[in-house]
Amino acid sequence: MSAAAGGRGSSRRLVVEADGGSRGNPGPAGYGALVRDALTGEVLAEVAESIGHATNNVAEYRGLIAGLAAAAGIDTSARVEVRMDSKLVVEQMSGRWKIKHPDMVPLALEARELAAGLGSVSYGWIPRNRNAHADRLANEAMDAAARGEHWTRKVEETPGEPEPPPRPVSSTPMTTLLLRHGETPLSIEKRFAGIGDTRLTANGAAQARAAALALKDRGLDAIVTSPLARCRDTAAEVAAVTGLDVRAEDGFRETDFGDWEGLTFAEAGKGWPAELKAWLADPDVAPPGGESFTQVSRRVRTALDKLKVRYREQTVLVVSHVTPIKLLVKDALGAPMSALYRMHLDVAALSSIDWYADGPATLRTYNDTHHLPS
Repeated sequence: MSAAAGGRGSSRRLVVEADGGSRGNPGPAGYGALVRDALTGEVLAEVAESIGHATNNVAEYRGLIAGLAAAAGIDTSARVEVRMDSKLVVEQMSGRWKIKHPDMVPLALEARELAAGLGSVSYGWIPRNRNAHADRLANEAMDAAARGEHWTRKVEETPGEPEPPPRPVSSTPMTTLLLRHGETPLSIEKRFAGIGDTRLTANGAAQARAAALALKDRGLDAIVTSPLARCRDTAAEVAAVTGLDVRAEDGFRETDFGDWEGLTFAEAGKGWPAELKAWLADPDVAPPGGESFTQVSRRVRTALDKLKVRYREQTVLVVSHVTPIKLLVKDALGAPMSALYRMHLDVAALSSIDWYADGPATLRTYNDTHHLPS
């Protein structure tokens, strides 16, 4: 996948899915396209049209043009990812294949002009079964063309309703309450506990219940958890006292420590002395068979972006692990990655961060354990 346009930056990411075709090539033709929010998957716009008698390639380019135009109508500064099952269009728009057919040249130029007006655009090929929504729209358009009808479909934001006015920047933050899971057998022995599904000890379950009681009256609007068992079990205790559903988010799972899973720090140092030294010195270095802190940081930021979209101005409990919570704290403070090595986080500890829509964040509490039995 390669960038085809660049320039203005934007925090918003959109996905364009487009398709087109004809019955006979050339024959009765039509296209379909849609725009999704890249984080939530929500369909923001749909457009389709019968275009009379044309080839498959012309219809596919028309679908791309319509999709880019729809994306520009939502946010001209957005970063856009185009997904199509047309290898020809994807390769030509990515600049890897030459455009030889004279019918394609003006269409490609029109698409490139639209792309240049967006924050950035990249192109990726997907198999037809993953482009089913756009394919369905294109087939509706082709059916109309076969009947000799000029047919269009255009739905933006909410079908049948006027587009809502843009929401102003809010001074009310989204608040994340960050709860580390309760005690596990590995945490007692200070062993690397990554993506293995370790369960809570009896004491860990008691810690989770104590945290749940402390959170009962904190005005939670949602509970989001790492998918790993020790976090799901902790989150379930909070759900039991608040009545809220629990949503799993893979981005908040712990680091994959690879070959070091289940080992103590000393054991990892004995078996991989050079690798451990490099890992401690550089966040881009991963444990053997695992992932680096830099990789974890990327998925944690994506998970946070999802929260900001779904839970604007709300209070969300995030049940997670040492590394993701420290990374969120680091980002809130604008601290370097080296700050991770200077934070201590207890099991079942609570931290809280306010995230404001205009960018800044405020760390309000960190490693609060007052709710735990002594």
